[in-house]
Amino acid sequence: MKAIRMTHTGGPEVLQWTEVDDPSPAGDEVVVEVAAAGLNFIDTYHRTGLYPVQLPFIPGLEGAGTVVEVGTDVSDFNVGDTVAWSGSPGTYAERVALRADQVVPVPDGVDLDQAAAVMLQGMTAHYLVKDTFPLGEGDKCLIHAGAGGVGLLLIQMAKMCGATVFSTVGSPEKAALAEAAGADHVVLYRDVDFADEIEKVAGVRGLDVVYDGVGKTVFTKSLTLIRARGMMATFGNASGPVDPISPLDLAPSLFLTRPSLFHYIATREELLGRSGDIFEWISAGKLNVRIGARVPVSEAASAHEMLEGRQTTGKVILHHG
Repeated sequence: MKAIRMTHTGGPEVLQWTEVDDPSPAGDEVVVEVAAAGLNFIDTYHRTGLYPVQLPFIPGLEGAGTVVEVGTDVSDFNVGDTVAWSGSPGTYAERVALRADQVVPVPDGVDLDQAAAVMLQGMTAHYLVKDTFPLGEGDKCLIHAGAGGVGLLLIQMAKMCGATVFSTVGSPEKAALAEAAGADHVVLYRDVDFADEIEKVAGVRGLDVVYDGVGKTVFTKSLTLIRARGMMATFGNASGPVDPISPLDLAPSLFLTRPSLFHYIATREELLGRSGDIFEWISAGKLNVRIGARVPVSEAASAHEMLEGRQTTGKVILHHG
């Protein structure tokens, strides 16, 4: 079969479309023919070496497809089942072997592109609003990068919880997407100081929580917007890792957390619960999944350039065919 494989870290050019051995399932695994792989910023962190991986490496942690082989110890899945997953590397490939306990069934009413689009970013949005800082009616939150894959889903889920949503975006076109998703106040961060603009509306330290997937360029100013005993949830590094801070920077009794999805789907029950909620919302028309671009998996390098160049909105899907 063919796959994107990297033998060393670096720029997008290290992602090479090449022949690799077909996977075969261990006793507790299934082999899936990949229909769609989700593109995520963590893929770029693996590629650059920010998050070290063992080389050679096939990127891609998220996808959806059809089961084509089943290990001897697997009883929950059969050949022909449509499934999705997150957290298992090797998805930038025609086929991938996955532990069965990391795979979830995709129900009728959810297509495989949608399923691949929400397994990492959708469940990230889910744990942020349901568990990291559980939003309630009237809470005020700031969602950075509101037109991105996580951002658009996070805005919709925050509105489901009854929150007032502030969001930052980089262009009028992205502002329109964030507003369509339900954001109450959208700030064009390239045109104005986002902290000043939000303070005008929310008041001094008027926010309950900031959900930050951007990192370095927005982190420090975001801290100044949060009420006493409020929370900064910094879950991504799209602009680079956050600079070291002193505990004194959290002096208004702020809570600072660096959550990771994999700690919020640590049990099979959590994984099925989060994915099940999201699939149910999609089927019911309550959650809109924006597929911003579909790129052949063989052109993954171009997709990485688009993502890192802030040229994408919603979710980028890598597909076969």
